[in-house]
Amino acid sequence: MQQQTLPKLPYALNALEPVISEEIMDLHYNKHHKGYVDNLNKALEQYAEAEKKGDLSTLISLQSAIKFNGGGHLNHSIFWTNLTPPGSPENKLKEGPLAQAIQSQYGSVEQLLDKLSAKAVAIQGSGWGWLGFCKNSKQLRLATCANQDPLLDLVPLLGIDVWEHAYYLLYKNKRADYVAAIRQIINWHNVAERYQKAITS
Repeated sequence: MQQQTLPKLPYALNALEPVISEEIMDLHYNKHHKGYVDNLNKALEQYAEAEKKGDLSTLISLQSAIKFNGGGHLNHSIFWTNLTPPGSPENKLKEGPLAQAIQSQYGSVEQLLDKLSAKAVAIQGSGWGWLGFCKNSKQLRLATCANQDPLLDLVPLLGIDVWEHAYYLLYKNKRADYVAAIRQIINWHNVAERYQKAITS
């Protein structure tokens, strides 16, 4: 497998202020996300070596590291694109398939975000709140994942990272305040593009 790389941010580290500070973004992106990428590449290299040797016990032991760091890489790669500077045109959801689906299932964007926020705030410990698309039912679904577990049973559309490293320097223990504030920087254009791809692929 080819080396995984840290994706380039679509905005400057300070672009999400005041919702997310430059200090948090620097720590989150350059330390945490980069750490997941580096550790994933290391685990994948070790896995390839063990596979060549037919070392089954090592293959099994490496799977948790691949899941954790691979999930962290996948989740954050989506998360960065789900965000946009406050006041951007992308902060508002335009009319289209996603807006219609949200209206049909949840009544409004605000009602959807209320439900997603409640789920994200209620996560015990670290994890993610997700809006996803179920290919079987052709419906939007809300879900949570513990730690860095990736969202595998749904197509991920919008994720909210509720690990403490995502907000603690600015919001301290007030996770609900962070989750409420993040509404100001959601990139609905990105979410709508992900939805369009999910329903047509």
